[in-house]
Amino acid sequence: MGNFRRVPIGIIGASGYGGVQLVRLISDHPEVELSYLGGESSAGKSFSDIYPHLADVCNLQIETLDPDIIAQHAEIVFLSLPNGLACHLAPQLLDKGCKVIDLSADYRFRDLSIYSSWYGKERQDCKTAATAVYGLPELYRYQITEAQLIGCPGCYPTASLLALSPLLKQGLIVPGTAIIDAKSGTSGGGRQGKINILLAEADNSLGAYCVANHRHTPEIEQICSELAGHEIMVQFVPHLVPMVRGILSTVYASLRDPGLVRDDLITIFRAFYRNSPWVKVCNPGTYPQTKWACGSNLCYIGIEADPRTGRIVVMSAIDNLIKGQAGQALQCMNLMMGWDETLGLPKLGFYP
Repeated sequence: MGNFRRVPIGIIGASGYGGVQLVRLISDHPEVELSYLGGESSAGKSFSDIYPHLADVCNLQIETLDPDIIAQHAEIVFLSLPNGLACHLAPQLLDKGCKVIDLSADYRFRDLSIYSSWYGKERQDCKTAATAVYGLPELYRYQITEAQLIGCPGCYPTASLLALSPLLKQGLIVPGTAIIDAKSGTSGGGRQGKINILLAEADNSLGAYCVANHRHTPEIEQICSELAGHEIMVQFVPHLVPMVRGILSTVYASLRDPGLVRDDLITIFRAFYRNSPWVKVCNPGTYPQTKWACGSNLCYIGIEADPRTGRIVVMSAIDNLIKGQAGQALQCMNLMMGWDETLGLPKLGFYP
């Protein structure tokens, strides 16, 4: 017992919503301790200056981003930065022996030309990017255990891919018919001031945005294509809902065999996720709500087959800040370190 050592953790970008979730989750994890906070915009402040209610949990000062100092203080580094910044920092941290878990889009793409075309940034770190593993444990669990660099999925792709994966892997749907109708709470837009997520703008309103050009589209299509074994295109339409947390992704697709009934599909989904402790496939006739997942790392999946149209409808509910962001990052960390996948993660949400 006297030799027990917690693994030191660094968070870069701790002042955002993803960062503050990481601080909370790490404080409850039995194998790690938070030893370093970094960020540019909030450097010099203590964490409790930004989040006074967490002063008893974390009162570290936020430091400027010096890779040498970060590597001295942390063995595992979470990068919770805006897109286009992690790609400058990650290669240096990896060279210094750190494990890196990136929550931005920088290391989600196999082909960096796709990243550049959608995110408007040219990249010079091709060798580093080639070593990254896509951080969706339900699909890439083994690869994550061997990785030094993880590119965590976006929140919309997480919910959408968990709904689509069994269908594509088993060849159950007609390619090209998948439509994703997804709805997110305002915390998905981050902590920066934006007009569209002001209370006066978002409350009592529901609307689509980035129709046909949302940046998560190529990320979803990349993984769908891998699962199907050929190129897949999807129709993805995100919506902003006047709530703080949660994503509900409803997926529609034409079944190859319209004779498949709901119970068959539920059996297929449960078999596909039999070793995935964070995915719960609902009983027949039960459809998930975002409130069920709020505050937890769970994904709830509901399934319906429509014999009249020959389509399947799959509903997937997650907390966008936990399973869609910080919780999934810790789930990846657990796998990278050889720990139980559920360690230190919330198994029940806040209800009601």
